[in-house]
Amino acid sequence: MGTLYFGTSGFSYNDWVGPFYPNGLRRQDWLLYYSREFNALELNSTFYALPRVSVIESMAHKTGEGFMFSVKAPQKLTHERQPEREDFAAFVDVLSPLVEAGKLGCVLAQFPYSFAYNRVNRDYLAVFREHLGNLPVVVEFRNAGWLRESVFQWLRCHNLSFCCVDEPRLPGLLPPLAVVTGDIGYVRFHGRNAAKWWQHEHSYERYDYTYSAEELQDWVPKINEIAARARMTFVFANNHWRGQAVNTIRQLRLMFD
Repeated sequence: MGTLYFGTSGFSYNDWVGPFYPNGLRRQDWLLYYSREFNALELNSTFYALPRVSVIESMAHKTGEGFMFSVKAPQKLTHERQPEREDFAAFVDVLSPLVEAGKLGCVLAQFPYSFAYNRVNRDYLAVFREHLGNLPVVVEFRNAGWLRESVFQWLRCHNLSFCCVDEPRLPGLLPPLAVVTGDIGYVRFHGRNAAKWWQHEHSYERYDYTYSAEELQDWVPKINEIAARARMTFVFANNHWRGQAVNTIRQLRLMFD
């Protein structure tokens, strides 16, 4: 069985002060505090804007040996999908401090629900793979149309790992599958807030959900199955509102002790 890594999707949330971060803790110390409890982080700020390389260098230095990052690809590459070659190059350059430190677990390419299964979009995935070179890449689909064996085989051939998800059981979304198509296993817990998934005023409302122990326990055999087939497996909680993701991962981690 490969190594299991547990963490949250993002760490820099003001509403985590109190529920997770102690009052008065300096923002620049949040990552250090976070890394003392968790061994991985899904860095999602890169989805909105690329940071300076020096920022990523600092993050690598603040985390201890064995800590791993998953870095979310910029929305220009996954949602707008009209990038120039230079856009890919800039993203790869930002990742270099993590690669050099041995702390880059993978790149997460999360595509929107509108990214439907068709030849054009599959060709774009091949372009995405080509421009990221040998970097490990995990693909998250939001549209269930991609769930077919031919796609899984295609991902395996292109060295792209599949992202398993827990999310609301709504038509067109992905069910809770345990699928491995590369040497990276990956699971994201989005919460099951069906009422707010499509209809919400603020994006965080979609991820406002508290998992029960029973709901998480259902994933234990699936995660074990994934970890048995992967070199390393990442488990991240994205139900981040008011620190709920922290409690999700704490519960899950205890189930594997």
